[in-house]
Amino acid sequence: MSQDLEQTLEALLFLSSEPVHAAVFAEATGAELHEVVTGLERLREHYEFERRGLVLRELAGGYALSTHPDTEPAARRLLARPRTPPLTPAQAETLAIVAYLQPVSRPEIARIRGVNAESAASTLLEREMIEEAGRSQFGAVLYRTTDLFLKLFGLGSLQELPDIATFDPAPEVEAELRERLLRAGEARASAIPGP
Repeated sequence: MSQDLEQTLEALLFLSSEPVHAAVFAEATGAELHEVVTGLERLREHYEFERRGLVLRELAGGYALSTHPDTEPAARRLLARPRTPPLTPAQAETLAIVAYLQPVSRPEIARIRGVNAESAASTLLEREMIEEAGRSQFGAVLYRTTDLFLKLFGLGSLQELPDIATFDPAPEVEAELRERLLRAGEARASAIPGP
């Protein structure tokens, strides 16, 4: 039994929100079913022997990681805290515009999105994912992303943002985005005073 298989099984268990049958793990890892079952049993024993905060359980015909029963009181307190709701599509779109074009103003965001960005930008400010970054030559507040944005998206710096050239939208989405970006570019160009 290789340590690599146990490590892979542990990672797959961590990623799985539902119990997973050993045969599915065998297919995912390319290992034999008996090797997977042995690896899962070794992981279970490791968690028990080390008195870890996790346990490996057999549930509904599959395997799943769960918290150790002794941690229940602390887990209940943690999960009772209010959670931040996920970003709406408008907020995610606004955040992407700020991330890639920063510093950028609300009017520019609105031109790119094709709709008002006031509410989405306000929410992102409240959640501290974006912050003010000065003013444009026309007096509009400019926005940039924060360190919290980097942390939440697992980025060390903005240079780690995915290359926009690798974005491969459906043709109808691409046409709509292209049109909106062209209109925004034209508006931006016309707003810049000539020589």
